[in-house]
Amino acid sequence: MAKTRTIYSCTECGASAPKWQGQCTGCGAWNTLVEVIATPNPVRFESVSGTRAAVTSLSAVKTQENTRIATGIEEFDRVLGGGLVPGGVVLIGGDPGIGKSTLLLQATAALGAAHRTLYVTGEESVEQIALRAHRLGLVNAPVELLAEVQLEAIVNAIGAARPEIVIVDSIQTVYTEALQSAPGSVAQVRECAAQLTRLAKQQGVIVVLVGHVTKEGAIAGPRVLEHIVDTVLYFEGDPHSSFRLVRAIKNRFGAANELGVFAMTERGLRGVSNPSALFLAQHADPVSGSAVVATLEGSRPLLVEIQALVDPVQGGMPRRLAVGLDAQRLALLLAVLHRHGGVDTGGYDVFVNAVGGVRIQEPAVDLAVVLAIESSLKNRPLPAKSIVFGEVGLAGEIRPVQRGQERLREAAKLGFETVLLPAANRPRHGLDGVRVITVERVDQALAALRDC
Repeated sequence: MAKTRTIYSCTECGASAPKWQGQCTGCGAWNTLVEVIATPNPVRFESVSGTRAAVTSLSAVKTQENTRIATGIEEFDRVLGGGLVPGGVVLIGGDPGIGKSTLLLQATAALGAAHRTLYVTGEESVEQIALRAHRLGLVNAPVELLAEVQLEAIVNAIGAARPEIVIVDSIQTVYTEALQSAPGSVAQVRECAAQLTRLAKQQGVIVVLVGHVTKEGAIAGPRVLEHIVDTVLYFEGDPHSSFRLVRAIKNRFGAANELGVFAMTERGLRGVSNPSALFLAQHADPVSGSAVVATLEGSRPLLVEIQALVDPVQGGMPRRLAVGLDAQRLALLLAVLHRHGGVDTGGYDVFVNAVGGVRIQEPAVDLAVVLAIESSLKNRPLPAKSIVFGEVGLAGEIRPVQRGQERLREAAKLGFETVLLPAANRPRHGLDGVRVITVERVDQALAALRDC
């Protein structure tokens, strides 16, 4: 019997090496090589003489608007860009127990009335799925179940049942007999995802894949998996909290970085109609170290409270901690605040937090972080019902941000009366009951805070 040969494959890019090494030579990642069974070389494809691929001119291609299928869950449809697209492949990742299977079971139950759906489970039995459906009040939902992990059997079941929507929970449990490696390995995950994607494109079937995540929060398996699919969604939020956030990292049929907000209830996930209220802490009176920022998540403006705590160092080196924000960005803003604002935080610990567990990645939060730090350091609260946004540059300038008018409208809708923003974002037409203060530099923003 031939001896089984093993190689080491990178979980990030899929590159292989004959022996283990600390750094992958393909992508440069550290400690990502895992041992897998080497598969035999595939048979070379010999081109057939006389066959030619059809070449089409771009101007001759007739386009048509994609017909979307609404899932019946408004927040889920928002993240998807309006609904599911026939032939599209969606990858959903998140921590265990955060609600991936619950959300998909609710979506398939709503879709089953008008569209034939097939829920393929590789981690649970059909009895366990039925128990979850009973708990969610979906026991009579028209959903077809299949407990299978072999790719060939799944493809045959899809061909026999002819469903419009297929849920695979999860892709790490599916394996193909064409490969000798174990389920969940790099080769198996990549090949099974590629086969299901090819099936979706050829037959126009909507395929939704559930993916496990690593301890770093990324989809387990090669990063090439995210390039194969059309849409990548991530669950965010604390599993011990009742709120869940679903963010679109990639979407070929809609806007990326779109955000959906859900609340976990006894009857499953429910969309939050006013998510801005979720990220605003309730204070009876204005408190120091608190600033509200108008941020933008995809096409939706959100109001999020930024809290800062500046405390004298209790021995040792000063600490800089950011929760929900970029820690490197915090260090940059502290340097700008010292150089161009005259605020020295070298002898203080600085802690910054975004309320509600949301992660803010856009630079419009810079001005709110600066003012919250100054407010906490001087123990001077910002004016009641005030909101700020703007990007802070290294030269101390306050740079404009995109879609400032939409941010202003969201602030006015929730009753905010004072807005501090970049001069370039000054609205052409004022809003009733809203006082607009424009600034061009960091020192002007700090002076405006002291004068209020």
